[in-house]
Amino acid sequence: MNRPASAHVHAHPRADADRLGALLDAFAALSEPDSGPGVTRLAYTPLERDAHAVFAARMADLGARVWTDAAGNTLAELPGSDPTAPAIGTGSHLDSVPNAGRFDGIAGVAAAVETARLVTEHGIAHRHPLRFVVFAAEEGARFGQACTGSRIVAGTTGPDDLHEKHDAEGVSLADAMAAVAFDPARVGDARWDPSDWAGFVELHIEQGAVLESRGRRVGVVDTISGSTRMRFDLTGRASHSGGTPMHLRADAAAAAAEVVLLVESVATRAAAGGTRATVGRIDVAPGSMTTIAGAASLWVDVRGLDREQQQRSATEIAERAAAVCDRRGVGFTSHPLADTPPVPLPAAIRDVLVDTCADLGIEPTVLASGASHDAQQVNRITPTGMIFVPSRDGISHDPAESTDIDDLALGTTVLAAGLLRLDAEL
Repeated sequence: MNRPASAHVHAHPRADADRLGALLDAFAALSEPDSGPGVTRLAYTPLERDAHAVFAARMADLGARVWTDAAGNTLAELPGSDPTAPAIGTGSHLDSVPNAGRFDGIAGVAAAVETARLVTEHGIAHRHPLRFVVFAAEEGARFGQACTGSRIVAGTTGPDDLHEKHDAEGVSLADAMAAVAFDPARVGDARWDPSDWAGFVELHIEQGAVLESRGRRVGVVDTISGSTRMRFDLTGRASHSGGTPMHLRADAAAAAAEVVLLVESVATRAAAGGTRATVGRIDVAPGSMTTIAGAASLWVDVRGLDREQQQRSATEIAERAAAVCDRRGVGFTSHPLADTPPVPLPAAIRDVLVDTCADLGIEPTVLASGASHDAQQVNRITPTGMIFVPSRDGISHDPAESTDIDDLALGTTVLAAGLLRLDAEL
């Protein structure tokens, strides 16, 4: 792809930090009450739909055509000069993990709205339609599966799958969708046609500390990590904590503790190849100080940049966890929750983003993403790229999550300029 140098850097309209900050505030206000100091807006809840409605209203005010698909994704489009041209898109998500920060996903949606505003306010002509997407249910916190909305449009999740995923209250993904007025039997209608798309770029916070440590304000992603998720159920024997001698116990909590440490050990040995593993949740029953735990469940997340090593690490963790439980006289069952391979993003889109940074006088860092993103699924449909902006101290999925608003504005300027460059070159 030959890339003519853009006009002078000042030809690119600059994103407005104050507008971005105000939109972040509007989204952050939509949170479960009494859920902690952070934002709690879980997948397929009324609050997630309220956040989508804010996006829809902002885009409608800009003159965009707005609609919601059968999966609960919200889309908006600014028409191009060529009605036959496929769309160039951007967007992210508005659901959160419990007690989250105010930037994960939301930064990319705010950047999408600001990009649309820059295009309309400056009267910038474009040949392709520009399409702006808010995906439903990107976070896996509620149902154990990440990127549900984008998986549906990519065809990797279908109606039958929605009955197999459940939240902590036993509510299925299908029932949760129905509760917010989406028919789970019709999600296939949301699947995207690759011929309708020319490319896609997602802006996101890094959720790590690479950019900050290198003093860079913008990153361009070359690979998105894969993720293997499992739930381990351990079955011991509940008994009185004072009356049961140590050598006669089948303590599910003690076995769980040993499993947590072996997960850390396996991942530490494989870390050089980009593998990371986490036990992010443990439930213990009956949960009494004076009762030996009769049952425990652990949720394990294995991330990897190398597919073979990712799978090998997940298998080793499950096998060694089973051995720990066998040695301790505790029952063990492993349940697969989700499995996604790492995704190298196309060089053609990445190079456009790097060149756009150069046009703007920015030196980006090219880096891998350790987190999963909707872009991972969208890339199955159309060539996709990602822009990262720094996360202060690398913190994410926590109320302390923070990104300098000026860095977000700079990343948004790159996003807008990159989409317009793609429009000119595709």
